[in-house]
Amino acid sequence: MFNFDRDRFLRIQNGAIGLKDELDVVIDELVTKGIKNVFFVGTGGAAILMYAAEYILKNHSTLPVFTEISSELMVMDHQHLNEHSLVILPSLSGTTKETVEAAKFCKEKGATTIGLVGHAKTPLTVVTDYSFINFAEDDTSCESFYLQSFLIAFRLMYKRQEFPEYHQWMEELKMLPEALLKVKEASENRAKEFAQKHKDTPYHILSGAGIDWGQTYYYAMCILEEMQWIKTRPVHASDFFHGTLELVEEDTSILLLKGEGRVRSLTERVERFANHFSKELTVFDTKDYPLEGISEPFRPFLSPIILATLLERISCHLEEVRNHPLTTRRYYKKVPF
Repeated sequence: MFNFDRDRFLRIQNGAIGLKDELDVVIDELVTKGIKNVFFVGTGGAAILMYAAEYILKNHSTLPVFTEISSELMVMDHQHLNEHSLVILPSLSGTTKETVEAAKFCKEKGATTIGLVGHAKTPLTVVTDYSFINFAEDDTSCESFYLQSFLIAFRLMYKRQEFPEYHQWMEELKMLPEALLKVKEASENRAKEFAQKHKDTPYHILSGAGIDWGQTYYYAMCILEEMQWIKTRPVHASDFFHGTLELVEEDTSILLLKGEGRVRSLTERVERFANHFSKELTVFDTKDYPLEGISEPFRPFLSPIILATLLERISCHLEEVRNHPLTTRRYYKKVPF
């Protein structure tokens, strides 16, 4: 595969799963003390990547869960944030100023805080009650953050007797990094073709639903916009028909992220419409990728990770054919704002 380090990828994703035992000790202790709600709090992409864990808890647990933007949380009067709250704060660098400040804010409210970071001895690790470190970089952080947040969400459900398949799920999850490598290999040629075809496309509509909505939003905003300076319109598959459909013409590029489970019908509706009115529909369907060792009932949980891992291949080829490194910025960390 082009510009890809297989061993590095496996090391990072296995490292995320390897945090399980440490996380279990903390989660079990906090559940015993009494948790009444969970907050995922972050800035930009790190917060968006928590949407999948939030979605799982909303659909499989009665534990109230909230995902909030760090800066907004500090100026609102959230009535559920208190001494019975568990707050998860992801930041790859561990230096995101809004998230560091939000961690302090939450502790002042009496909440218990957990930092998920890629680097030790960074500001977020200092101010949180617990910190878990798994080195990653931009091209591997999606999967790493998904896995860490899933470890927390599923452990909470297990301790609340809401997920009886927990032990089977955890055993199968260990096989996921190797399975994701095969997803990358299977999508390599298509990623290269997509990048060649769309290297000069100035605008894409991206649509997804359910557990995959966060990945849809993330790829549009954090990769295509921030890292490639390509204009996008991320829209939930249900909302597509309440505004965005009027932007569709025959040459409009539409990227559809199609997962599995009950919400699949929502993306299929977009697919039917787009096939009729646009000649530039690209569908990324997680069903196209077998996951060796993963049981069929668990696949819907994993679709955002599958999508993240195949979209990374597109990002890699886009930066090459567009001569635009993914690290290039005009404003971010360049000018004060």
